[in-house]
Amino acid sequence: MDIMKRHKSVGDWIADIIIIAVMVALSLICVYPILFTLFASFSDAKALLNRTGLLFAPLQPYTVEGYRLAFSNVKLSTSIWNTVIYVIGGTALGTFITGMAAFVLSRKSFLLRGFIMKMITVTMFFSGGIIPLFIIVRGIGIYNTRWAFLLPWIISAYNLIIMRTFFESVPAALEEAAYLDGATDLQIFFRIYIPLSKAIIAVIVMYYGVGWWNSWYQSLVFQPDNKLWPLQMILRETLISNDRSATMDVTSMAEESYTRELVKYCTVIIATVPILVIYPFVQKHFVKGAMIGAVKG
Repeated sequence: MDIMKRHKSVGDWIADIIIIAVMVALSLICVYPILFTLFASFSDAKALLNRTGLLFAPLQPYTVEGYRLAFSNVKLSTSIWNTVIYVIGGTALGTFITGMAAFVLSRKSFLLRGFIMKMITVTMFFSGGIIPLFIIVRGIGIYNTRWAFLLPWIISAYNLIIMRTFFESVPAALEEAAYLDGATDLQIFFRIYIPLSKAIIAVIVMYYGVGWWNSWYQSLVFQPDNKLWPLQMILRETLISNDRSATMDVTSMAEESYTRELVKYCTVIIATVPILVIYPFVQKHFVKGAMIGAVKG
């Protein structure tokens, strides 16, 4: 039987056009700052510093001098390596610990799970503050080490709640059958829950990965040694670097201004592009995993 198609009225067409126009405008507002930074990073330094207003293409003569100068900075190379360590290590440890904690807290036989979840939820809104945290970090001996960057933020209460909610949706019959076959809790976790949780794990990995990639505050507070700094901390220092013009003549001051401005844009692109490249590979799991792990009433 043929299904009659509903013809759009003039009002429907107008509403569609308005919605599309608004979405395109919002997309441009989000995308243009990245495009501006990208165009600026390949532009001539002098032309860039003397230009005002919008930028829709690199300014001639095109150059990659800014990237050469950025990568020639030893601190930048070291920070990239540090960031890789923090992202991989923090994401792996965070995901594993979150999964184990969520598995335990999803057990209906665990009597304290309700109380512990309430305490975890409280930490999302209240904390002891930076001074007690600083004292703890110094007290356990990890100050000015890589662990000072990772350990205090190794697990997210929000991610734990999402994964715990998903685990609670796994059919109890699977677990009961595994127990009858003599499986232990660890075997149930690794052989039943983990294979069924690929979508939510992809979301948690993305959350942790993006979070660690963008982290820098830990280094500001707990890592005075700049050899331990991540890329974002170097970016911060580059963007707010002190003006040294007082010790330069007019010509050197101008050249320094041109170079510094160009390197800033290049450093921003270096810090931004990797996460933009990786995101499409996990984006397909994002909506599905987030909906599966959503808190249900």
